Amino acid sequence: MSMLAYDGTAMLGRQLLRLRNNPGLLILTQTMPISMLLFFGYVFGSALAVPGEAYRTFLVPGLLVATASGGIMAGMFQAAQDTHRGVTNRFRTLPMSRAAVPLGQAAADLVATAGGTVPFLLVGLAVGWRVEGSLPAAAGAFALLMLFRFACTWAGIYLGLLTRNEEAAGQLGGATFLLPLLSSAYIPTSGLPGWLRTVAEWNPISAVATALRDLLGNAPVPDGAAWPVAHPVAGSLLWCAVLLGVFVPLAVRQYAHGER
Repeated sequence: MSMLAYDGTAMLGRQLLRLRNNPGLLILTQTMPISMLLFFGYVFGSALAVPGEAYRTFLVPGLLVATASGGIMAGMFQAAQDTHRGVTNRFRTLPMSRAAVPLGQAAADLVATAGGTVPFLLVGLAVGWRVEGSLPAAAGAFALLMLFRFACTWAGIYLGLLTRNEEAAGQLGGATFLLPLLSSAYIPTSGLPGWLRTVAEWNPISAVATALRDLLGNAPVPDGAAWPVAHPVAGSLLWCAVLLGVFVPLAVRQYAHGER
């Protein structure tokens, strides 16, 4: 365990240095959700049943979760980039824990995501969003958001190690933009057709978005929803446990074995 902690910290530093040397990526990842908040909040918001500031209050937690789900794309691209360029093979020759490299990548992504959330929340406050719940509940919402991002990043790391190609990872990662659209991140699921509502409510993003809205006091839990949305905190924790339980061992195993 001490070896994993030492090696993982070294890989964390390497990934943070990598992010610092690529400021364009940081700026893009931070400005994208802000742009979406302004666009959806002021353009689409007037056409929805939850107009104006009420819709923007509904939208902010959803965009936080949609951005967190982007950990799949970020993890996938970085892991595929390192593999494609031979960096991963060089790391395998070093006497270090096999879990250190993916763990360092996931931890660095978590640090960057936590920092990038601050400007988005400031813009959210400027457009009328407020925390209506208690401070402990708000802290729990932030912790749940980070846990979901961490779980999504591990899924992306495994897929990136599996594809081993930057272009393929970029194309496959682009498809992840569909995931928030099939959820309650942007709109309530109550107006969707029966079968589509079921799909949306079993999407992990819907459970986490509903949990954040409930913990932050921004919107109540909808009536008659599927179990993960009707019990959003428990559903979110269960989804995170499933994602981590599946993709952490798969990612470590894929990293250790490489192309074999």
